[in-house]
Amino acid sequence: MLARLFLLFTIVPLMELYFLIKIGSYLGALNTIFLLLATGFLGAALVRLEGLRTMRQIADTLSQGIVPAEEMVDGGLIFAAGVLLLTPGVLTDIIALFLLVPFTRTLFKRWLRKKFDRMVASGNIRLQFRSGSWGNS
Repeated sequence: MLARLFLLFTIVPLMELYFLIKIGSYLGALNTIFLLLATGFLGAALVRLEGLRTMRQIADTLSQGIVPAEEMVDGGLIFAAGVLLLTPGVLTDIIALFLLVPFTRTLFKRWLRKKFDRMVASGNIRLQFRSGSWGNS
């Protein structure tokens, strides 16, 4: 786990820097900054739209008496996209936009579900359920 975090906090910023330098050499510094600002504004607008849409879906699902599990996963992915958009760089912006588009988010959710199912099947994750009311310990 520590190795993954180390890679995340060293390799990703280095890749972002590399891509920014490459894009800057083709577009120029000012145009590269404008590109980052444009993706940030586009992403912020998409986060807002998708977040509001997901909140409405959660409310609709709850009003029908159904647990909004799928919608909650959507909400988590939209939140992750917002965090990625706060990180300066092109690579994280592309990943964030990928998470914000409903079609590609559905593909990512399928991948996550398969990975989760494999982890449960292999015993890496155990699920425990308790019966009873909320007040019982």
